[in-house]
Amino acid sequence: MREIAYREALREAIYEEMEQDENVFVIGEEVGRYGGAYAVTRGLIKEFGARRLVDAPISEASTVGLGIGAAITGLRPIVELMYVDFVPLAMDQIATQMPKLRYMTGGQLKIPMVLRTQGGTGRSAGAQHSQSLEAYCVHTPGLRVVMPATPADAKGLLKSAIRSDDPVVFIEHKALYARKGAVPEETCTIPLGKARISRSGSDVTIVTYSRMVLIAEEAAGALEAEGISAEVIDLRTLSPMDMDAVSASVGKTKRAIVVTEAHKTAGMSAEIAARITESNWTDLTAPVVRIAAKDVPVPATHLEKLSIPSVDEIVDAAKTLCGE
Repeated sequence: MREIAYREALREAIYEEMEQDENVFVIGEEVGRYGGAYAVTRGLIKEFGARRLVDAPISEASTVGLGIGAAITGLRPIVELMYVDFVPLAMDQIATQMPKLRYMTGGQLKIPMVLRTQGGTGRSAGAQHSQSLEAYCVHTPGLRVVMPATPADAKGLLKSAIRSDDPVVFIEHKALYARKGAVPEETCTIPLGKARISRSGSDVTIVTYSRMVLIAEEAAGALEAEGISAEVIDLRTLSPMDMDAVSASVGKTKRAIVVTEAHKTAGMSAEIAARITESNWTDLTAPVVRIAAKDVPVPATHLEKLSIPSVDEIVDAAKTLCGE
């Protein structure tokens, strides 16, 4: 199977959906002539023109608001916010309008839009451009939240998101854009709300998503060398969350570690750990362990790497849980 970069997989998904459905269009800062801050939409303006690759002004609130209005009229907008750090600038639109209009109108209105954005560390971009704010969106009922880890998932999940009649917040990790992986050439979609077993194991379950899947897989490899079999669950979609897959894994291993790049306090690690405790209370032989980003503004330079979960932290936690 061919291997392409994460950003190329996303571009393919957008191209294929725009080619198939003339109602699909992209709007955001520098998405047209420049080709996107991370080159995801590069070249698409030559194929589809400036009416469907719309360069927006620097106003996140108005851009998301336009997307909502377009979705109400029957179009399928893909709205790009350059960084997830800018989500608070459009929080009224994202938390009050996007997820609630279909509910409040009894289904008379649909909001078939995708809000694409980029989060996470890896580029030493500082405290205002390196955050992981997925919990802001997961906390809001009515929003689907997707965070793919691989090029294949990025393409398949984005295609499903674009076709969804519900609003989807699609968060890409900036450190994954250049990473290559196997992606089928044929058109394929991946259903929202379905986790995948990234690596099978029998002694401990590691639940994670986005770039932390790669860190967890590396830790699982190191644990295998020490005789501990770790199963890695890639959630892929945070809302809705596939707790059936998580519960089945924890029911088998009896131990669980949750790993996130988001901050620990009141973050996704707390929510996932609580759900595991509720669903697998009688299975667990030890409390669920959370490994998350330090509760500090994301630092730059070498301190950035020290602020997020590491392979060593996961390995140490797994060894402690397994009595090593």
